Amino acid sequence: MVGVTTNRDLVPPKPAQLTVGFDLDMTLIDSRPGIKAVYDRLVVETGVWIDTDLVVSRLGPPLDDELANWYPQERVAEVADLYRELYPDHAIAPTPAMPGAVEAVAAVRAAGGRPVVVTAKYGPNAELHLAHVGIDAELRGWLWAEAKAEALTEYGASVYVGDHIGDVRGARKAGALSVAVATGPCDAAELREAGADVVLNDLTEFPAWFAAHTATAA
Repeated sequence: MVGVTTNRDLVPPKPAQLTVGFDLDMTLIDSRPGIKAVYDRLVVETGVWIDTDLVVSRLGPPLDDELANWYPQERVAEVADLYRELYPDHAIAPTPAMPGAVEAVAAVRAAGGRPVVVTAKYGPNAELHLAHVGIDAELRGWLWAEAKAEALTEYGASVYVGDHIGDVRGARKAGALSVAVATGPCDAAELREAGADVVLNDLTEFPAWFAAHTATAA
């Protein structure tokens, strides 16, 4: 019947679920001990010297980029496969959650939101890390910097949390709010210069920030 309004028409639409993306290495987990252990093993397996302390001081970019600093290009794919094979036995157990990581993800769920992890790390190994530290979230791996926007857009993430300027670039390309934590290789000044909208010292500050953010959004 034309011109008739029902009670159902007056019910406001249900708001879309808030989705928050998180990076993994040096954002949710301190992967330095585990990654160092794998690189130390690569030295034994391949006979090629690697400054493993230097490697873990600059985590963020894809594995192949780092391996290219130590192996000729024609060996990178082969060594990357070996790295991924060694990873579960050497990298998972030594790797703890970053301070506040479990609580940050829990804060998103408590607000009715959906946490997702978007990382440059190989997906199956990233899943092992999440299970080890007790973080339950959807995951998309093998995406770095601007390429992360692909998953963030697909998930509908309005916030992306990361520790690297590459994470800032990915968030901005996806049109998501860039929340940076100064717990990785990039300091607060670098993160701000790259365009981060919010810079936190670490994830222990995230629940309070997120509560204020969601209250303002509401």
